[in-house]
Amino acid sequence: MARAPRVRGPVARAVPFVLLLRAGKGLPVIAVRDVLLRIVAVIRHLVVSGWRLVVGGVIRILSFCEQWLIGQRHARYGVAVTRILLGFVGFGLLWTNYTARSYLYGPASFWNGEEVDRISQLPEVWVFGLGDLLSGDLVAFTVLYLVAAALALAVMLGWRTRLTLPLFFALYVGIIELNSASGDQGDNAYRICLFWLMFADPAGVLSMDARRRAAGITGPNRTIWDRIRRIWRGERLLPGWLQNAMHNLVLVLLTAQVTFIYVAGGLYKAGGEPWSGGTAVYAPLQVEKFSTWPELADLITAWGPMVALASWGSILLQISFPFMLLNRFTRILALVGILGFHAAIGLLMGLPWFSLSMVAIDAIFVRDRSWIALGSAARGAWRRARAGSDDRTADDRVPRRPVVVRKAPIGAPAEPREVAEPVREPVLVLAGAGAGAGAGAGAGDDAPPLFKSAPAAQPIPIPKAAPAPGPAPK
Repeated sequence: MARAPRVRGPVARAVPFVLLLRAGKGLPVIAVRDVLLRIVAVIRHLVVSGWRLVVGGVIRILSFCEQWLIGQRHARYGVAVTRILLGFVGFGLLWTNYTARSYLYGPASFWNGEEVDRISQLPEVWVFGLGDLLSGDLVAFTVLYLVAAALALAVMLGWRTRLTLPLFFALYVGIIELNSASGDQGDNAYRICLFWLMFADPAGVLSMDARRRAAGITGPNRTIWDRIRRIWRGERLLPGWLQNAMHNLVLVLLTAQVTFIYVAGGLYKAGGEPWSGGTAVYAPLQVEKFSTWPELADLITAWGPMVALASWGSILLQISFPFMLLNRFTRILALVGILGFHAAIGLLMGLPWFSLSMVAIDAIFVRDRSWIALGSAARGAWRRARAGSDDRTADDRVPRRPVVVRKAPIGAPAEPREVAEPVREPVLVLAGAGAGAGAGAGAGDDAPPLFKSAPAAQPIPIPKAAPAPGPAPK
């Protein structure tokens, strides 16, 4: 039997797997072998196309990640703000507890029993052991305490950050962990963030190190002493691509850390009956230990729907926080909401340092252009405020021409002289004010009233003195 001709054309390509089996003479029949070959070809084409699609997608993702990691440093201003706020938190916590340093961490703190049975093992680690070593001597411990506070200020100002940040981290953790009863979970987040911040570039902008680098002060990098001097000056030692990768990876780790905190806290709240019932905010605000503003707490909790909205809103905000970061509009809503959330905790529940630590980490989610615009607005407001405070009266600011008075000879008539008026600059004349005033040079009466100038100063002539009476005519 002769082989039937192959079916070609759009129909054959659209429906390649049609098998016509019919007994009879002269009817076309596609062989099973051709059908199988077409099936294999289509499957191979699908597999190859799918493989190319997957490989191409993976390559594009890897290329994007590589470019994002090593191309440039992201959130430079956000990380700098994080450094400033964390330095302020460290200094503020040490400063507010200075008078109670002996009772909390020094020789008078042995009442808590941690000198014998440690709850936290960090003070026993040699890196953080200096506070434990000097805690028995009040004078030595006070010196160490003040050094830690000075290092916190150095971190906040960005002075020699490559050296001061690790030293502050070691001393601060060694002091705070001496008394576990005086801390909270904010100390854990603070410690973790400080550790990761040492691998980023927190002093790239808004720091004294950045101003020093901008001045072009550099040194050689040949010997170990040259490297120590470069570290002291805050200069870079590693290749640029490696520093970019470390900085951006720190951003990823900080994002993951704050996401774990918010999502875990939100899920834990959702499983509790007070939170799911919408009454959880009421109870802690009525406890004297936490409620620092009883009148304000009573005002907030007086309306039941507000309590329920705050309880349920905090759960939704914490759980949805990582997803809201994916879009600019929702990211703004998330940051505004989380800022209000921490402000309420810090003001109403007496946890300012915990709230400020979390706000410091959240600063990395604000774009650099937003921080730059905010800084420009703040500088403009500061300049205007200084200009307003330095204003003097109008007459004091207006320069005057010297007045030259020439004496006339005795018996001669006095010549007219000019008394100079103050030299006044063009001033802003509001519409409707001074309707009959003339215009200054270059502006006529047709000029808009808002841009008319004040009348130019004109010399005031002094009339001649009357001649002395002579003898009467004959």
